Amino acid sequence: MFVVILLKGQNRYARERWQQVPEVVEYEGHGFSLRAGPRQPLSTTQVWEQVAVYAPDELTEEEFQEIYELNRSHIAELALKY
Repeated sequence: MFVVILLKGQNRYARERWQQVPEVVEYEGHGFSLRAGPRQPLSTTQVWEQVAVYAPDELTEEEFQEIYELNRSHIAELALKY
């Protein structure tokens, strides 16, 4: 299983668990592309599943990076070390 984070904007995201992580998906009527991962977080006090991060197709890489950083403080998986 993979933990999938779908970034929609600042403070707007969805967390899912999927069996597969395709390059492109449709979620809630919107197209999303795989932007990061899947990657295995380093061990902490708990065992983490592999994490994949998706963002809307229309975002540039710079916009994705900005949204990623804005959400990093409240999405645990984005703050982990890989």
